Amino acid sequence: MRGKVDLIYIDPPFDSKADYRSKITLPGGSVDQKPTVLEQFAYADTWSEGTASYLAMIVPRLILMKELLSTQGTIYVHLDWHVGPHVKIVLDEIFGRENYINEIIWCFSIGGKSSTRFARKHNTIYSYSNGGTPIFNGKDPLVAKPRKPNSHMRAKVDSDGREYQEKTDKKSGKVYTYYLDDGKIPEDYWTDIEQLNREDAERVGYGTQKPERLLERIIAASSNPDSIVADFFGGSGTTAAVAERLGRKWITSDIGKPSTMITRKRLVDKSAKPFLFQAIGDYQIEQAKSVLGRKFKVGELAQVVLRLFGAVPLPPEVNQGGAFGRIAEEKTLVIATSPNALVTGATLRRAQTARLSTMGGFDKVVVLGWNFSDSIGHDIEALHDDRLEVLVIPPDLLDRLKKQGSVEKLADEVKFSSLQYLQAAIGGRVKNGDSETVTVNLENYVLLSPDAINLEDRSRDQLLDVMNNEPLALLEYWAIDPDYDGQVFRSVWQDYRGNTGNDGDEFRVVTRANVDVPFKPTPRTVCVRAVDVFGFESEVIIENIEVGA
Repeated sequence: MRGKVDLIYIDPPFDSKADYRSKITLPGGSVDQKPTVLEQFAYADTWSEGTASYLAMIVPRLILMKELLSTQGTIYVHLDWHVGPHVKIVLDEIFGRENYINEIIWCFSIGGKSSTRFARKHNTIYSYSNGGTPIFNGKDPLVAKPRKPNSHMRAKVDSDGREYQEKTDKKSGKVYTYYLDDGKIPEDYWTDIEQLNREDAERVGYGTQKPERLLERIIAASSNPDSIVADFFGGSGTTAAVAERLGRKWITSDIGKPSTMITRKRLVDKSAKPFLFQAIGDYQIEQAKSVLGRKFKVGELAQVVLRLFGAVPLPPEVNQGGAFGRIAEEKTLVIATSPNALVTGATLRRAQTARLSTMGGFDKVVVLGWNFSDSIGHDIEALHDDRLEVLVIPPDLLDRLKKQGSVEKLADEVKFSSLQYLQAAIGGRVKNGDSETVTVNLENYVLLSPDAINLEDRSRDQLLDVMNNEPLALLEYWAIDPDYDGQVFRSVWQDYRGNTGNDGDEFRVVTRANVDVPFKPTPRTVCVRAVDVFGFESEVIIENIEVGA
């Protein structure tokens, strides 16, 4: 993608020392109870060494973004008073002061009130070109503000019925024509776009969400219909949603599961064209740099995980990168995987081999993982090995370690949970002429332990109530590929909470799907994927389904 992106908009954390949370609305433990609202920790806008560590995070990312920009490209960097001036100096260095286009002041009336200082009522958006002539569509209706007619000038109508006014320059005598429907290019202070309020229909439950009108103006101004638009701090998915609506191609990424889950649901809800969703790693490495120091090695993080699990590291000569430990009294091998990698079926097979070959062999092997492939549940079931256990490392472990200050203080609090697990079954495969109907039933969903989820303590009891009484209500989204090839999941049918087209319940997905597809005389392999309200994914693969099953 080097040199192919016409527009990059980013709204990175502001180094505000705030903890951002996303709100999750769940039905009560029984159908007649009122919904409850849980707060999930999304990410911490905190940096261990203050502004210096914030800049150490943002600088390499901005350098990579410059490489991605086309010669006609523009980058917009959205900040506030916390680090705006510092990042401006960095942007001058990376993009060149000569390529500085605008300092846009976005003014709003919501929030920022104080009795001890002037109210903070604006953010700053810096825009830079990449050295060429940047795209700028100033007359686009989504960019231009309505032009007010001059009350001292008479309006005229041309042959096409367009209303205009004329103004004569007193010195040159030149006549300028202003068409009122052309609008006026806005100045670099924007007062006509308000922040979202709590009740706004656009709200998707994400703390730093920006209004679509803001992105409409930026995307319409600095990209064309054939442009690629990118946002590498995707948040609630506003950039992707607006780019999709305006017919642009887009790329977005984020480090947090709540963000990616909310964005995907938002795009499906807007009937987006097919798009690729990929998990390419998690942000624990960045977090580990903050907690353990920027020069830490992955093996050091594995050592921390092993200690918290209660395992003793193996001797260096047999300890692969520091990831192997043992629980001596149980003769159990423990493997702490890297946060850079997905735990897959191949990972589990290597763990089985290590159990037999390491230090004369162990009775059992436990794999501790940060990130898992979508098919991991299917892979575990296929291995059918009661000497293999797979557990999830708490996703907020490093945040908690940072707050506690030591492994010893945290040891009694950390709990490693089993993987989330989805159960589904085929209700039938019925031929109807040249087509057939495949019926899929959701049967059960087992969530991670609440202790492994970034929740407020007061929310855990509420979550347990739903888990025990109505586990399928925890699903946010599920989709079906009725002809799965084992490689690429192609969703033919999906449902999600908030979609009242399949039923009238906005808090629950439907649990039975009838999928109409072209008839296939041979057996089918059906894949079902689900995402729960916390962004965790699970998959069920059902193979060799015959017609009439």
